[in-house]
Amino acid sequence: MHELNRRSFLRVAGAASAGTLLGPRMHALAAMQSEPGKPVAANDHIQIALIGAGGQGQFDTKVAVQVPGVKLVAVADCYNGRLEHSKEIWGNDIFTTRDYSEILARKDIDAVIIGTPDHWHKQASVDAMNAGKDVYCEKPMIHLYKDGPEMIETSRKTNRILQVGSQRVSSLLYIKAKELLEAGAIGKLNMVTARWDRNSAMGAWSYTVPSDASPETCDWPRFLGTAPKIAFNPEHFFQWRKWKAYGSGVAGDLFVHLFSGTHFITGSHGPMRGMATGALRFWNDGRDVPDVMLGLFDYKEGFNLSLRVNFVDGGEESEGLIFTGSEGTMEIGGGAVTVSRVPREKAPGYMIDTFTEAMQKSFLADYAVKYPAHTGSDALGGSEKYVAPHGYLDSYDHFKNFFGSVRSRKPVVEDAVFGFRAAGAALLSNLSIEKGEVIKWDPDAMKLA
Repeated sequence: MHELNRRSFLRVAGAASAGTLLGPRMHALAAMQSEPGKPVAANDHIQIALIGAGGQGQFDTKVAVQVPGVKLVAVADCYNGRLEHSKEIWGNDIFTTRDYSEILARKDIDAVIIGTPDHWHKQASVDAMNAGKDVYCEKPMIHLYKDGPEMIETSRKTNRILQVGSQRVSSLLYIKAKELLEAGAIGKLNMVTARWDRNSAMGAWSYTVPSDASPETCDWPRFLGTAPKIAFNPEHFFQWRKWKAYGSGVAGDLFVHLFSGTHFITGSHGPMRGMATGALRFWNDGRDVPDVMLGLFDYKEGFNLSLRVNFVDGGEESEGLIFTGSEGTMEIGGGAVTVSRVPREKAPGYMIDTFTEAMQKSFLADYAVKYPAHTGSDALGGSEKYVAPHGYLDSYDHFKNFFGSVRSRKPVVEDAVFGFRAAGAALLSNLSIEKGEVIKWDPDAMKLA
């Protein structure tokens, strides 16, 4: 890796920036969401369907249809109220059904957004690809390790695109961070520290249960799918992330975002081994997954990753990553990327107070010759901050990437292999807590070692 001094760092950072100078060492990143002026031809429109119209599914679809040339034509969900609300949002001509197979049978649908609970991701994706549809599947891509190979193979066999919904890999902030790391802005990377803290009931998945929830308004058997068969439970239906049978806990919901971002920025395929600890510290409401989790992971590229998710946080709700290198740090958080550079001293320093006066004098004379004092600005270090535009939404860029690939058939930024490596790494945490041991993982072969 080539070495950057302070002056060349500024030159590289300035050249890489797409924005304008706001003030001393602060740059505004240019928005990537401007569209070409020419209208999209009628025969070039992409018609999509939503499978799983919960909070994330509806949010995804609202963003997706903002991309020019994209139209929603159908929605599938197991709760009548969401189907009715879909018509309120997108119009009465939207086709709605509880059975997504009716959507997949339609020839006028090019792609689907899958916003189901985790335990349905694999089957819905495989069914969609086998039906000739491209797929945008929410993270985590998998619920169980055995899901990954089947999803990858189906994508390859059917030549269908599968994009996983960890949208930060399309973020201009993460793209900037990747450029800076590759340019040597913080020297050799040795550690990544990532956090995601929440202190609210909604942040801890205690979503509101509608007053009309019942076996009549909710297709409970279809929702359960491969999960254990139990009597209708509205909390399980609407707050499914709180149970292992349907979700993947904080590892699958939040760790996977942090893994995805780390892998995108560093170019790594994933950790070689990991361990985690966690427990229920506050939300003792019947859930069977931790609300606090910490993980440590080793990467063959020579850095370690430390992750933390805390649903009992007493401070602000926040997320962020800090990349620590041999010559500085790079932090992503608060809508910005901040690089703080602290160049290493070339001189080793000394401790000679216990030597004789004559020895000290002789040592200092030799030291001054060997390590002359440096007075140039290169020794000062400094910081650079790259700020996203106000209102910037990385989900939009992620959907632009997806629909661009649907048209061109070029690879997406987060395909099934990338998605499996990120989710597989994240789920090491659950496995480590379950077994009480360090878990080994082969990120290239994508197998538990």
